[in-house]
Amino acid sequence: MTDSSQRLAELRSGIDELDAQLIDILAKRSALTSKVGEIKAETGMPVYVPEREVALIDKLRAQAIQAGISPDLAEDLMRRIMRDSYHTQNNRYQGVNPKTGNVVVIGGRGALGRVFVSLFERSDYDVDVIEKDDWQSGHAERVLANAALVVVAVPITLTETVISQLTALPEECVLADITSIKSKPLKAMLAAHSGPVVGLHPMFGPDAPGMIKQVVVVCHGRAPDAYQWLIEQMRIWGATIHESSAEEHDQAMAYIQVMRHFNTFVYGAHLKGENPDLDTLTVFSSPIYRLELAMVGRLFAQAPELYADIIFNNPDNVALLRRFHERFGVALDILERGDKKAFIKQFLEIGGWFGDYAKMCLVDSKQLLLKADDGQMLRK
Repeated sequence: MTDSSQRLAELRSGIDELDAQLIDILAKRSALTSKVGEIKAETGMPVYVPEREVALIDKLRAQAIQAGISPDLAEDLMRRIMRDSYHTQNNRYQGVNPKTGNVVVIGGRGALGRVFVSLFERSDYDVDVIEKDDWQSGHAERVLANAALVVVAVPITLTETVISQLTALPEECVLADITSIKSKPLKAMLAAHSGPVVGLHPMFGPDAPGMIKQVVVVCHGRAPDAYQWLIEQMRIWGATIHESSAEEHDQAMAYIQVMRHFNTFVYGAHLKGENPDLDTLTVFSSPIYRLELAMVGRLFAQAPELYADIIFNNPDNVALLRRFHERFGVALDILERGDKKAFIKQFLEIGGWFGDYAKMCLVDSKQLLLKADDGQMLRK
C-alpha cells in the first residue's frame, strides 16, 4: 500500500467512526423527542410549533457559521432530522373532547378515511366506521343514532348521496365532510342536518402520515362553537387551519387541482401518442425536467376515478379549460408566425403579473432541486 493510500484509508476510517457517532447521536435524539411527544400528548401541546422551529434553525445556522460549516448544510440536515422527529412524536395525542361520544367516519376504510380514523383513535376517541354494506345491515343506523361527530370520507361522486341519508342524526351531532370540493357538500349537509355543520378539506393525500405541517381548509356551515373542539384537535395533530368560504375554496381548487390535473392528463396522453422512450427522455433531461416528468408519471400511478371525479364534478371547469385551450392556441399561432417579438412581449407581461413571486420561485426551486437530486429519481 502506498503512502497516499495509507493516509486515505486512515482518513476514511476516521470518517466512518464519526458517521457511526452521528447514528448514535441520532438514536439518542430520537429517544428524547419521543419523550417530548409523550409530554405533548399529556398536555395537549401541538407537535409542530413553527416559532420553535424557526428559532432553532436560526440558532444552528449561526453556530454553523462560527464553526466554519455551511449554514445551508446545517439547515438542510436539521430540517430532515426534525421532520423525522415530528413523526416519532405522534404516536399519541391529547384528545380535546374525547368524552364527546362516538366519532363516526363514513368511508373510514378508504385511503384518507383511514388517516382520520387513526388520528382520532390515537387521541382516545371512540371511533366507528361505516362502509357500503353497513347501510343494509342496519349497522349504520345504530351507529349514527349515537354519533357525536360524523365525518363523510367517501368519493366525491357519492358524497351528496351519502349526506342525503343523514337526516336522523342527533341534534347536537357535528356533521363534517372532507372532500376536495366544498360548496355542494356544504349545502347538502345544511339541508340534511339541522345541527352543527362544517366543511373540511385536508390539503394532503392519503400517503401523508398525519397532519403535521399540513393545511386543512375550514368552511363554516352552522354553529361553529359546537365544532370548535374539532378545529383545535386538528391543530394539536399539527395542522395549519385556513378558514375560507366554500365559494372561494372551490374557485381556488379549479386552478390548483382541475387545471393542473387536466393539463398533466393531456401531457401524458400526448407522450403516449408520440411514444418516445422514457428512459431516453430521462437521460437527456436536466433535474428539473426529470422532476416534471416524475410528476406526470405520478398522476398515472394513482386511481383514475379520483381525478375523474375532481375534473368532471363542476361543469364550470369546462369553461375554464376551454379558455386555457384558447390561450394555448394563441401561443401556437405566435410560434407558427415566427413572431419572437410577440412571444417576448407576452413573456414579459406574464412575468410582470407574477412579480416578485417569480423570483422567489426561482430561488426556492433551486433549493428543491438540490435536495431532489440526492435521490435516484433525478440521476441516471
